[in-house]
Amino acid sequence: MQEKRILIVDDDDEIRELLEFDVRASGYFVDTARDGLEGLNKALNNTYDLILLDVMMPKMNGFDVCKNIRQAKLAIPILMLTAKGTIDDKTEGFDCGADDYLVKPFDIQEVLLRIRVLLRRNQIEDKNVLSDEVLNAGDIEIFPETLEAVIVNKKVKLTPTEFEILYCLMQHFNNAVTLATLLDEVWGYDSDEDVRMLRVHVGGLRNKIEPDTKHPKYLHTVTNVGYKLTPFGEG
Repeated sequence: MQEKRILIVDDDDEIRELLEFDVRASGYFVDTARDGLEGLNKALNNTYDLILLDVMMPKMNGFDVCKNIRQAKLAIPILMLTAKGTIDDKTEGFDCGADDYLVKPFDIQEVLLRIRVLLRRNQIEDKNVLSDEVLNAGDIEIFPETLEAVIVNKKVKLTPTEFEILYCLMQHFNNAVTLATLLDEVWGYDSDEDVRMLRVHVGGLRNKIEPDTKHPKYLHTVTNVGYKLTPFGEG
C-alpha cells in the first residue's frame, strides 16, 4: 500500500516538530510548513492525502488557507488544530471547508485517531465499485470520484465530509438516520461533543443542495432522532 502523505502547517516550532515526529512514527510521509502562505503553496503544488492546519499563523491564517484550497477544487481532507475553540471558531472553520477540528492543547493519540478516520473516510472511490450502493435516487445523483452531487441538473462540489454525510443518508433515503449512526459512519466514532460539528456540516450541505434552506425539500431534521433524506423532494 502506498504511503500516505500528510502536510503539517503550524508556525509553532515545538508543536510542529512534535506532530511531525509522532505522525511519521505512525507510518506516514510527513511534509511541513512554517506559515500559512508556505502551507498553501505546498498544498497547491504537491499531492497530499491530508493536511493538519493551524489557524493563527503569520502571512496567511488557516481559515484563508482552507478557503483557497477549496477554491482550487482540492478535495483533500483538512484537520484544523487550533487554540481557538469556541463554537463560532469551529463554525468558521467548517464554513471554510475544514473536515474536522481539534482544540489545543490536544492529545497526540486523539490527533492520530482523527487522521485515521479522515483517511479511511476519504477512500470513497472504493465504494463506486460496489453494485448495491445507492448513488442516485430521485433528484439527486452523487459522484464519489469527484466529490460532486447533481441535483436537478445543478452540479455542486462537496467537501469530503459533506459527501460522506450525503452518501450515508442516500443509503437510507426516506428513513430517519440517527445522529449516532451518522457520527459512527462518517467519523468512525460517536461523541456527544461532535453533534454540533455534525450539525454545522449538515447546514453547509443544505446550503448546497436545497433551493430554499428555510424550507428544506430534501434534507430534513427529524426531531430528537437525526436527519432524513427525501431525494424525490417529498416532505
